[in-house]
Amino acid sequence: MVAVKLQDAIFNRRMLICVFSGFCSGLPLYVLYTLLPAWLRYEGVSLKDIGLFSLIGIPYAWKFIWSPMMERYSPPFLGRRRGWLLVFQLGLLVSIAGFGFFSPQLSMNLIVYLALIVAFFSASQDIVLDAYRRELLPDHELGLGNSIHVNAYRISSLVPGSLALVLADHMAWRDVYMIVAAFMLIGIGLTLVIKEINLNPKRPLSLREAVIEPFHEFFQRNGLKAALTTLAFMFFYKLGDSMATALSTPFYIDLGFSLSEIGLIAKNAALWPAILGSLAGGVLMIRWGINRALWLFGAVQLVSILGFAWLAEIGPNQVVLATVIAFEYLGVGLGTTAFVTFIAHSTHKDYIATQLALFTALTALPRTFANSITGYLVEGVGADHPLIHLFGPQPFLVQGMGYTHFFLFCAVMALPGMALLCYVAPWPRKNQPSRNTLETSAGK
Repeated sequence: MVAVKLQDAIFNRRMLICVFSGFCSGLPLYVLYTLLPAWLRYEGVSLKDIGLFSLIGIPYAWKFIWSPMMERYSPPFLGRRRGWLLVFQLGLLVSIAGFGFFSPQLSMNLIVYLALIVAFFSASQDIVLDAYRRELLPDHELGLGNSIHVNAYRISSLVPGSLALVLADHMAWRDVYMIVAAFMLIGIGLTLVIKEINLNPKRPLSLREAVIEPFHEFFQRNGLKAALTTLAFMFFYKLGDSMATALSTPFYIDLGFSLSEIGLIAKNAALWPAILGSLAGGVLMIRWGINRALWLFGAVQLVSILGFAWLAEIGPNQVVLATVIAFEYLGVGLGTTAFVTFIAHSTHKDYIATQLALFTALTALPRTFANSITGYLVEGVGADHPLIHLFGPQPFLVQGMGYTHFFLFCAVMALPGMALLCYVAPWPRKNQPSRNTLETSAGK
C-alpha cells in the first residue's frame, strides 16, 4: 500500500510540471552567473568588475517589493499565475538573446542594463513559479516536488554552463546567446499547457492589504524574536557556499583550463552530483526529518568548500577539478533540497507569493551583495584605493587574499548559518521523533 502511494506521488502530472518549471527558472539565473562571467573574462574583463556584476542580482533580493502587485492584480489573459508567467518568459526570451548584440569592450554599460532587465524578468518569473508550485503540491509532496524542481533547476545549467561554452569555441557569441535564449520556449510552452490553480480563492482587496498582511501574519505567527532568527538563518545558511562559487568559472579560467574543458568537465562534474545529492536529500529527509537533514547536509556543504582551496593549490589538474567540483555540488544538492523545503513550509497558504518572495529574496542577498566583493577579496583593491588611506597599507587589502585564502574565508562564513540551526532546527534528543520545525511554524 505504501509502495502504491509512493508510486502515485512520483509518477503524476504535478511532478512533471516541477521538472519544466525548475528548468525555466534556473536557465536565466545560470545565464547571469555562469555564462555572463565566462564571456566577460574571456573578453578580458577584470575579476573585480566581474565580481561587481553580482550586483545585477539586486532584483532577486528585492523581489518581495513588487510581488504583492502580482498577488493583487492579474493580466487580462490566462489568469493570475499563467498570465504573469507568459509576460516574463517572453521578456526573458528577447533580453537573453540581446546580449549577443553587444561587445564588453565597447558597450559595457548597455550590458549592465540588459543584465538588470534579465534579472528583473527572472526574479519576477520565480515569484510566480514558486507560488504556483506551492499551490500545486499537497503538503506530503512538497519535499519530493521541491527535490525534482531543484534537479531540473540544476539540469538547466547545462545550457549556459556547458553547451554554450563549448559552442563559444566554435561560433560567434551572438549565435551562442540566440541558441541559449531559444530554450526559454520550453517555459512558454509549459505556461500555455498547464491549468490555473484556484487553491486559495481569497485575494487581497487592496494593494495595501497585499503588502502589509503577509508580513504581519509571519511576525504574528512566529513572534518577533523567532521570526528575526528564522530570517537570519535564511540569509546565512548558504552564504559561504554562495561566495565560494561566485567566481568559479573565472577561477577555472585563471587556473588554465580551456572553455571546452570547463564546459565538459567542471559543469558536468557539478551537475550530476548535485542531482544525486538532491534526490538523496529528498529520500533522507523522509527518514531523518528536516532538523537532522539541515544539520548533516549543512556540514557536508561546509566541508566541501575546502575542496576549492585544495584545487587552488594543486593547479590545473582535470581529475582533481572533477573530484572537488563533484563533492562540492553533492553538498549543494543535499543542502538545497532541505533548505527549499524549509522555505516552502514556512509560508502561509493565504500569502504564498509575497512570503515566498521575501524568504527567497533573503537567500539571494549573499549572491547579490556579498558576492559583489569577492573579486576584491581575491585580487585586492590596489595601493591607491581610499580604503588604504582609511585602514593603512594592509597586505590583504592591497594584494588580496588569493584564491586559497579566499576559499578558507568562505568556509568560515558558512559557520553562522550552522550556529543558527540551534534555534530554528535543534537536533532532536535521543529517543525523540525528529521534530519538523517547519510543520510547527508554517501556516496550513
